Amino acid sequence: MIVDIITAILMVIGSALVCIAGLGLLRMPDLIIRMHASTKAGTLGAGLVLAAVGIHFVDVAVASRAVAAILFLLLTAPVAAHMIGRAAYRTDLKLWERNIMDELRESETLRRREAEVQAQNARDAGSTSSSSAP
Repeated sequence: MIVDIITAILMVIGSALVCIAGLGLLRMPDLIIRMHASTKAGTLGAGLVLAAVGIHFVDVAVASRAVAAILFLLLTAPVAAHMIGRAAYRTDLKLWERNIMDELRESETLRRREAEVQAQNARDAGSTSSSSAP
């Protein structure tokens, strides 16, 4: 009886999160925000549904498969979303017009400036050491 209640609660919450992830795909304005919504809510929702399956079937084989599937989801979904989002960003994806901050572009610009300064310092150090040689 208690196992059925726990299973039902996990299924309802998991299904609601998967539904929210689907709505996030439809309603969010750009790819990056859509991927955030679908990855977070979808992974948690699918994990809760799999946990309900593992609890409902009181079998070690089913529970271990459910745990393995949850771990696989938790490890691969965020990495895949990150890689897809980064690839889309590098192909000059148009961000939502109300985005006020682009941290990746700012960090790449800063990194490029630091590399230019280091290269200039290396050139300056090389030119002074070669000119002072006898």
